[in-house]
Amino acid sequence: MKIFFVSLGCDKNLVDSEMMLGELSEAGHTITDSEDEADCVVINTCGFIGDAKKESIDTIIQYGNLKKEGKLKAIVVTGCLAERYTEEIKTSLPEVDAILGTMAIDEIVKACEDAVNGKKNEIKKPLDGSIVYGLRRLVTTGGHYAYLKIAEGCDKRCTYCAIPFMRGKYRSVPMDVLLKEARDLADFGVKELILVAQETTLYGKDLYREKSLHKLLHELSMIEEIKGIRILYCYPEEIYPELIAEIKNNKKVLHYLDMPIQSASDNVLKRMGRRTNEKELRERISDLRREIPDICLRTTLISGFPGESRKDFKKTLSFVKEMQFDRLGVFTYSREEGTGAAALSGQVPKFIKNLRRNAIMKAQQEIAFKKAESEVGKTFTCLVEGKLPEDNVYVGRTYKDAPNVDGFIFFESGRDLMSGDVVDVKVTGADKYDLLGEEIYEFTE
Repeated sequence: MKIFFVSLGCDKNLVDSEMMLGELSEAGHTITDSEDEADCVVINTCGFIGDAKKESIDTIIQYGNLKKEGKLKAIVVTGCLAERYTEEIKTSLPEVDAILGTMAIDEIVKACEDAVNGKKNEIKKPLDGSIVYGLRRLVTTGGHYAYLKIAEGCDKRCTYCAIPFMRGKYRSVPMDVLLKEARDLADFGVKELILVAQETTLYGKDLYREKSLHKLLHELSMIEEIKGIRILYCYPEEIYPELIAEIKNNKKVLHYLDMPIQSASDNVLKRMGRRTNEKELRERISDLRREIPDICLRTTLISGFPGESRKDFKKTLSFVKEMQFDRLGVFTYSREEGTGAAALSGQVPKFIKNLRRNAIMKAQQEIAFKKAESEVGKTFTCLVEGKLPEDNVYVGRTYKDAPNVDGFIFFESGRDLMSGDVVDVKVTGADKYDLLGEEIYEFTE
């Protein structure tokens, strides 16, 4: 078969997509980048918030129309939407031939083959059972960086979040499996590993009876070809001294931490079911900046959570201005059926959610622009991402920039560089969120 793959949603979903691509390729099927050539399309969906669900449904309908026109033989739907809304998909989207749950991605070959042969199928496995890992991956990120999913599911049960309904309880991937996967990625040419999970900070507690992310970081850093390790999705209350020390002292662990706080109002945090408060957030940020002065902190917030008063919002806005996060994003609250927050009183009107989001982002924009300007004159080790049409102008990322969510550095070089090269760049200017620079190198004949 020729298979066209659509991966929606987060980077954790992308890892699942890459494993399914690897399984299909290993089974002898062809992965095509042209939907016009495809026999079957696989749509790995997201179901996290309303906008993501709409995108997933619209994508299914789009390819359903191609199937009706005779341009496709089959449609296979996987991922979070498929897991949570199986019956709704079967009833409302009959063009779908196979539905694959989040814990059944190792069945992708059977699902596609059955679908193309005209057999309707639904393959799901218990959410809290074993997880799929160790499959061959077909890396889609260009080869110089890759995501390493170190755990599945979540036990936090925040009142706004439907992830446990779609991914199950927290389960770590065994360390030896992760190390083998990382070595395979390094052999493929990967230089930057990006660790992801619903929550990375709890890694290993279920398997080894203690938090073991610092131990995993140490072992991963021993892989010679890996030049940098980035950590995403760290819950602030779970960050612990040994982890901070490993980030501080391990030269391969990038001084970058993604730490979603969601709000700075104790009232809102309590209603969210979060296990921290403003005082503890201040202490955690202070600890990190004291121990690692050049750390880049990224966070995310939710605006308009049920019961969020104007006072609560002002508290969060003031906190953002005071903490001066290096990177920050804001989601408007999405009311998800079945979650605790969906039944809470004090649902906030959409226009208020948007106003509050925009106010926080405006404040953060001013912070980000000033921080970018303060980088002028500094030199960063950068990972080359590509080249612009202009002569000798390249695109790169510093340690402060995670792919797809942060900015870039655009720099000139007198050499021919390739994506994945690691170079030193001096910052000569700033353009809003992005930096401008020139490569620093010694010329030798």
